[in-house]
Amino acid sequence: MSTLEGAERPAASISPALFAVTIFASAGLVFLVQPMVAKLVLPLLGGSPSVWNTSIAFFQTALLAGYGYAHLLQKVSSVRTQAIIHLGMLLAAALVLPLHVSGLVGEPSSNHPSLWLLGVLTVSVGAPFAVLSATAPLVQAWHARTIHAETGAEPYVLYAASNMGSLLALLAYPVLVEPLATLRGQTYGWTIGYGGFILLMATLALFVSRARAAAIEGPAADAGSAPSWKQRAVWVALAAIPSSLMLGVTTHITTDVASAPFLWVIPLALYLTTFIIAFSEKPIISREMTLLLQAAAIAACVVILPFKQTNLAVQLVVHLAAFFLTALMCHQAMVARRPNPAHLTEFYLWMSFGGVVGGSFNAFLAPVIFTNVWEYPLVLALACLARPGMGPVEPWRWATFALGVVAACVAPVVALFWGAESGTGLIIWLLLGGAGVCAFLVRRQMVVFFGVIIVLSLAAEAVGDRVDVRNSWRSFFGVVRQSEMPVPGMKGQVKMLSHGTTLHGAQAQHPDYECRPLVYYAPETPIGQVFTRRSKEARSLRIGAVGLGTGAVAAYTRPGDALTFFEIDPMVIKISTDPQHFSYTTKCAKGAIDYVLGDARLTLAKQPDDAFDVLLIDAFSSDAVPAHLLTVEAMKGYLAKLKPDGVLILHLSNRNLELRAPAMAVAEAAGGYSLIQRHSAAKGSPPLWESAEDAMIVTRQLGALAPYEADTRWEATNPTLARPWTDDYMNLVGALYAQMKERYGWLP
Repeated sequence: MSTLEGAERPAASISPALFAVTIFASAGLVFLVQPMVAKLVLPLLGGSPSVWNTSIAFFQTALLAGYGYAHLLQKVSSVRTQAIIHLGMLLAAALVLPLHVSGLVGEPSSNHPSLWLLGVLTVSVGAPFAVLSATAPLVQAWHARTIHAETGAEPYVLYAASNMGSLLALLAYPVLVEPLATLRGQTYGWTIGYGGFILLMATLALFVSRARAAAIEGPAADAGSAPSWKQRAVWVALAAIPSSLMLGVTTHITTDVASAPFLWVIPLALYLTTFIIAFSEKPIISREMTLLLQAAAIAACVVILPFKQTNLAVQLVVHLAAFFLTALMCHQAMVARRPNPAHLTEFYLWMSFGGVVGGSFNAFLAPVIFTNVWEYPLVLALACLARPGMGPVEPWRWATFALGVVAACVAPVVALFWGAESGTGLIIWLLLGGAGVCAFLVRRQMVVFFGVIIVLSLAAEAVGDRVDVRNSWRSFFGVVRQSEMPVPGMKGQVKMLSHGTTLHGAQAQHPDYECRPLVYYAPETPIGQVFTRRSKEARSLRIGAVGLGTGAVAAYTRPGDALTFFEIDPMVIKISTDPQHFSYTTKCAKGAIDYVLGDARLTLAKQPDDAFDVLLIDAFSSDAVPAHLLTVEAMKGYLAKLKPDGVLILHLSNRNLELRAPAMAVAEAAGGYSLIQRHSAAKGSPPLWESAEDAMIVTRQLGALAPYEADTRWEATNPTLARPWTDDYMNLVGALYAQMKERYGWLP
């Protein structure tokens, strides 16, 4: 007799906990695999927020495939047959394990990064992810066919268990898994966990297949009619809004507020939390309370959204609160419209489709049609249409609406004629805040509330941070802006290039200063000191620079020198080589300049050994050197490309991560000799003349450090302060904690 055969038993004999544990385990595996695959794949494309967004969009699509498979499986009337098919699919998907980056798609493409990433994710992890994703709707359908059919127990609450597993796994990865296990250990551990899950699923399948199951091939007699297309469209819209906002707020925060990759996980964690609350049997936040708080949060968010320099803590709290409450509002509205359990898998299928629509809009369409992160405020405003309240509007609400619109419209007029300084700035804030209060007061009338929010959004954008942005470009790797400011100390305008809030370089426009490297590359800085010293040598130099920016280091080249920039973003190359924007590489460079497109770790490996006199690693991505460029393996690769007396420069300046300690440990572990310098800008120097900077130099031979050891500005390194990072081990949480401890002092 087959293990899946035998006398039928009452469904009540199956422990409901077995359903919850199975769903919890599958969700945990699904959300552990995402950061693991990110760690395997994302460094190959520089680690920009778009890489994360594209990956999330892929996983949402794979989730849709899993939910679609679970829905089609319900066409099979026998639960026993469903169980056999699903166990077979789980075993088949295991053929791609252990996790690894497949080489079938070829090397990373900087010209078509989205297509390359989607292809790699599909062949590397698509099958096990999709089959695991099917667990939540499939197990809930089995619950509906067995326990629900016999006892009336609600199967939808199991979705809360699914998202709880997802949330715990997501939070456990950076805190426990990544610091304590190597990448190889993580992938093999996940494979073992996958095998254990197959056994757990087989156990549940055994019990379910031997229980008395309701014969549901189509809608049951008491299930009511099938969902209408209007209902399905509402499900899609209510799922698409939170999905889009999750990626929108991620991009906004990591681009314009606090450029730090460790913040990427927070919106996703909040997104999962909204599912847990919405699908709970007794939600900890009622729908009425959600609507009240969401109105206040979205009004506050719209007011501060254009003011990028507002206090960081305030920015994070307001933006994340507005996102969380809006997502919760939509998910609670969706749960309120859930169908009879007979249509459960179809409900999840359309909900997943909505997630794909929202995620795909942000990941693939918005970067093409917008030159800035406009998708975030756009969807934030449109989300107001998901609020209830379509009845007649009382006269006092129309009066409040008019007052809010007038207050919002007056603010740009005040800014235009009287500026936004001191007392006038306070008046502008009061006007915008007053308009926000008016929006809150009319929150129960959806159309009126939406109208005030739209006007307030436009008014706030008109008086936001007044940076003189002359050009803005957007690519897969982020939003780049060229702005200008007058600097009397340099006799006129200075052009700046920035990625979000991270300055990538600047160039003076007056002929007396246009070929002087500024900010991080000024002669006074550690980077400038090395180039100035090496430029005094009689022989020609071979120079490599990872990260192009404005191309300021090209100004240090002499006739006979050769400089190669290694840059991942083709758009940056186009900007820095256009004299209308910056002319360091075209007018100021005296040596030969060439460019290599792609991730520096991969492209540098193709360069000949013993090639460079100076190699600069200055690859900024969200204000952090991508972690895969600061490992022992990467350092050994850099040193191999240096001449025996060559110098490697690591630019380690960072607002969010303390990179000096791991870099010092990495240099020693790779067999190098190093010195470090913490430079501060001279008091009284013009803006942008130079900047504070942390930099480390590393050489292959001890003698190559001698000229710098005599300079008191350079100090000996201490490689014992941190464990060296490797391709298998990185501790970003530790680097974050160390930076916070240094900044605030009171941390233990």
